Amino acid sequence: MLTINVAVLLVVIVALRLRRRTEARSRFDEKMTVVIVLALGVMLAPTEVGQGIAHFIGQLVNGVSQAKL
Repeated sequence: MLTINVAVLLVVIVALRLRRRTEARSRFDEKMTVVIVLALGVMLAPTEVGQGIAHFIGQLVNGVSQAKL
């Protein structure tokens, strides 16, 4: 039996949508991409991977803020 993780499916959809040329996108297409990316974020946030990404970004932001002082 083949199972597809919905988060992985959304990553593939986002990657395919972002490969398109920017000039060829309509407002609806841009809004749809934003909705899909937000859905992906909501799905990843409570997972271990999502927590790891949040921790990494937090460290990155902290390092950048410390470097500017």
